[in-house]
Amino acid sequence: MGGHNHAEDTHTNESILSTRVSLGLASQITSAPAKARGLFYGWWLVVISGFTMTIATVPLYHAMAVWSVALESHFGWSRGQLGLALTFTRIEGGLMGPIEGYMTDRLGARRMVLMGLLILGVGFLIFAGVRNLWMFYLAFIVMALGQGLGSWLPLMTTINNWFTRRRATAMGWANVGSRIGALLLVPAIAWAIDPEQTRLGWQMTALILGVFTLVIAFPLTRLIRNRPQDYGQLPDGDTPAPAPAPATQESSNAGGQGPGARPATATTAPRRPPVQDDGDMTAGQALRTPAFWLISFGHGFTSMVILAIMTHLGLLLKDKGFDVQTTGWIVVVYTATAMVFQLVGGYVGDRWPKNIALFIFTTIQAAAVVVLTLSSTLVMFYAYAVLFGIGFGGRNPLTTAIRGEYFGRTSFGRILGLSTVPMNVLLLIGSPMAGYMRDIQDSYDMAFLILAGFNFLGGVLFLFARKPRVGNRD
Repeated sequence: MGGHNHAEDTHTNESILSTRVSLGLASQITSAPAKARGLFYGWWLVVISGFTMTIATVPLYHAMAVWSVALESHFGWSRGQLGLALTFTRIEGGLMGPIEGYMTDRLGARRMVLMGLLILGVGFLIFAGVRNLWMFYLAFIVMALGQGLGSWLPLMTTINNWFTRRRATAMGWANVGSRIGALLLVPAIAWAIDPEQTRLGWQMTALILGVFTLVIAFPLTRLIRNRPQDYGQLPDGDTPAPAPAPATQESSNAGGQGPGARPATATTAPRRPPVQDDGDMTAGQALRTPAFWLISFGHGFTSMVILAIMTHLGLLLKDKGFDVQTTGWIVVVYTATAMVFQLVGGYVGDRWPKNIALFIFTTIQAAAVVVLTLSSTLVMFYAYAVLFGIGFGGRNPLTTAIRGEYFGRTSFGRILGLSTVPMNVLLLIGSPMAGYMRDIQDSYDMAFLILAGFNFLGGVLFLFARKPRVGNRD
């Protein structure tokens, strides 16, 4: 009789335990973000990030080479005046970068991207109504503010949160998404705003971009998830370590807990602590490392020429006798090449030391700029485009991934934001210098050769950026 009651009690306890475990697992599953066919949600965030960066960066930066031709034709502004537009965006970036990083860590990427896209959309509406130079500068400042709040910094912070081992690869794929967008958008914008044709025109095109950005902002940002731990997942889709096996009533009694003690269950097991990289640092700790400054200035020196090319490539080709459609196709060639080498850079960066890979790709980018200054035929310009795409594409995911590897994810947004300050100081120089020197010398050659030299210097700085040792953290 007593044995029968004991068997019934044991069976009852096991049933209760099984029910609680099932409920615990169910609650974990329902708290996780939805998966499609079992795909880790981090990869969906990579796709979302690529699409968001297409909206936020391609019309503003990648298409600037064709906007400049249309604006010069419409208003007659000088090359120096046009170059100042992107300079004003870098002033905004230098001032707002640390704030954007702090806000990303505090508010999360979803809110940041929503705010940024709404501001960007308003900026395009202002751009569509530009009547004079100061309105042009105002429009670019507003658009740059929206792009900074809602694009690269918060999205790269999110990907850094969702990936560890495959961080560079994930960032590479996200940038591939934006390059695919550039392949489609830049030729389309060039076709629409060609000043020699009667089509949409640059103002109507800007108006359409502004309205689309405002409409897409809210539904797009609902898909963004800030951290995998908030949804019961780990970076890279890793499986959490199994919880300790729950104790039965008999083992609990044997442990001295008494007959009234509750059996341990899956829902009362201690939670796994948040995953952190061994090299996680605070922003203050990162600022005290040589690597932070070498990476920041290396990124700035290697980006100076990119900003100048985005502004002046169409104008340079116009000087050589080529139309705006040709500019659009050259942008397509280097964008398509960069798209492929984003993946190559991510693959290499996950297997080689990132500082060495960065030196190689930035040196190729510098060589491409030298080729640009020597180009006079269409074949040479396309050769430049391929070489530039290799260097630019390969380095692009690595400049962000190296920060994640060196400084971790705890304060990644703040660290990334602070590193934009010295970078943006350097970016202030490139585009207006190229425009000013062209106005004085009637040629871009000297300006771009100087920028190629700065580009190579940035690669050397990357080469000397070594990962901080744990013992060096304060």
